[in-house]
Amino acid sequence: MRRHVAAALVVAAFAVPTFAQQQEPFEPEGFRTDNYRAPVPATLARARVLSTSEAEEIWHAKSGAFIDVLPRAPKPKNLPEGTVWREAPRKNIPGSIWLPDTGYGALPPAMDAYFQRGLARASHGNKAALLVIYCLADCWMSWNAAKRALTYGYTNVAWYPEGTDGWERAKLPTEEAQPEQRPEQ
Repeated sequence: MRRHVAAALVVAAFAVPTFAQQQEPFEPEGFRTDNYRAPVPATLARARVLSTSEAEEIWHAKSGAFIDVLPRAPKPKNLPEGTVWREAPRKNIPGSIWLPDTGYGALPPAMDAYFQRGLARASHGNKAALLVIYCLADCWMSWNAAKRALTYGYTNVAWYPEGTDGWERAKLPTEEAQPEQRPEQ
């Protein structure tokens, strides 16, 4: 009997950490402010969470505006003259608006205004228009940006947590993208 109890305790000791690692993170009360490339929650309060097939359905129907929030490093201002700067290429969901750097936990006022203008342009000023916000899989940037859109009063926000990773895994089309002009920071 003791051997069975001891064996059960050993199994439990190894199973609990494994089970804990498999659990999805909970939604934070505010915005995520660090470690942006990490597992994301399965939910976003007051937003619809989309699977790839649901995002594809919206895309085919052209019933929502797709907003890519993948960050992009700006060209350094102090590069020596003659230095070649090559932007990393980005392929996103066709027809998307790319508003880089709008998914950080805290936005400077200029970036906050940039994001609000971008959402207004994407929604044609209609706060009830469907906005599909994405980035990459396991990227808190899209979660933060979708949550921020809700705080601006948008009422039909959909978060696509698999982003272009899930889109490409499903062998759906992508297109070379250029970001909307960012404000000087």
